[in-house]
Amino acid sequence: MSDAPDPGPLLEIRGLSKSFGVVRVLDEVDLVLRAGEIHALLGENGAGKSTLIKCVTGVHGRDAGEVKLAGKPIAPRTTEEAVAEGLATVYQEVNLLPNLSVAQNLFLGRQPTRFGLVRGAEMRRRGAELLRGFGLDIDLGRPLGSYSVAIQHVCAIARAVDLSARVLILDEPTASLDAHEVGVLLDVMRQLAARGLAILFVTHFLDQVYAVSDRITVLRNGRLVGERPTASLPRMELIRMMLGRELDEAVSVRETSGSGGELIGSFHNMSKRGSIAPFDLDLHRGEVVGLAGLLGSGRTETVRVVFGADKADTGRVELNGAPARIASPRDALRQGLGYCPEERKTEGIVAELSVRENIVLALQARRGMWRPIPRREQDDIARRFVKALDIRPPDPERPIGLLSGGNQQKALLARWLATEPRILILDEPTRGIDVGAHAEIIRLIRELCADGLALLVVSSELDEIVTYADRVVVLRDQVHVTTLEGEFITVSAILTAIAADDATAPVQAEVMA
Repeated sequence: MSDAPDPGPLLEIRGLSKSFGVVRVLDEVDLVLRAGEIHALLGENGAGKSTLIKCVTGVHGRDAGEVKLAGKPIAPRTTEEAVAEGLATVYQEVNLLPNLSVAQNLFLGRQPTRFGLVRGAEMRRRGAELLRGFGLDIDLGRPLGSYSVAIQHVCAIARAVDLSARVLILDEPTASLDAHEVGVLLDVMRQLAARGLAILFVTHFLDQVYAVSDRITVLRNGRLVGERPTASLPRMELIRMMLGRELDEAVSVRETSGSGGELIGSFHNMSKRGSIAPFDLDLHRGEVVGLAGLLGSGRTETVRVVFGADKADTGRVELNGAPARIASPRDALRQGLGYCPEERKTEGIVAELSVRENIVLALQARRGMWRPIPRREQDDIARRFVKALDIRPPDPERPIGLLSGGNQQKALLARWLATEPRILILDEPTRGIDVGAHAEIIRLIRELCADGLALLVVSSELDEIVTYADRVVVLRDQVHVTTLEGEFITVSAILTAIAADDATAPVQAEVMA
């Protein structure tokens, strides 16, 4: 991290506000970025980080506020105007062309030419010189897509810097990288800061924040929570700023099912490169296992690997004591697993289809297209679950897209319950639904557990998860760091495990497990 004296603000954001319709997503946010520093921008889902970036770089117009670069007010209307001002952004998904060569990507739109012809040799020479400044010595004639994601990111950063960037915004650049690749990218960031660039680093990985950043700004629900020097901000305080929770708050009343019954599923040494580190997970009949951690900690990545939505790179699965193969959601469905994803509207419901059609969707997929479910059976299944889960209005033929979020979530539960699963995975089952539906979903989770299902539940609501989980697996930076059981399942214990650094995590794991 930089030890240089404070050179003064390079980028100043004051009172920035933005609304979409009646929803205010940024509310008078301030942020100051200095030359030669790496400044981390943190916040949970919906905090406003992406909107802030887009307002500053011309993707969205701002409703109020001022942005200054080196003391000069700027108001870019497009990303091209932002780049011309000296603001460059590199996103998690590299926005270059993998089928073109490295050299072509570095100089796309500004290739050196003579008599109207591209000077390929000159482009490669200049590209090699540019990349040497980033510690890369690669074949610039090869397609960019033939290199690792880390090298693609470095190339995207090199291109951005070569476009005369004074401010470099990195939006989740390390999300899909392994540990070695993360180290390469962090070294590049340090080099750029040492050269005087101002870097805004958006990430969910706290270890990386503390390894490389000079200062931290935290947003929550579109508002500025605070800005602190990284060296003087304890991890626990940072977690409190991000989540808005105090460690001494009252713990919710726990209503769990107990120790759980027979072992249904064992997942050994499961991993996915760039998504989740190797983990072991056992699931018992009648037990709720919660997954807790910050956004990006690996919660959703864990359940996607378990369900086969993301194919694991390593690991083995046992169901009811016998080896099982889960390489795809179809395999998982056949093996008795169900999965309600976090993104209900984009990955769950089919809005144009009726409640009935949505409910029978997974059962039909398991049977196959050559064995259609008779309409009478569809009607019986839909009516049974509409009544059992109190889906409103109680009309199986109503398009599901017209239902409230809570009732859509109930219909998704019905879809998987119709397959009579042994293991049911719920990813953020109460997100985006009203208070009444929230209570109903919690009640259903308890009832499903009492009926003998094994439940694996991802939730950002810590107060909620401590009330129904028999075990809570805490994740941090794509690693399962500890498992809490019984009396150790408290909001305070979960926050402590999330905030622990590598040195203290093993000790806490022994104490809490």
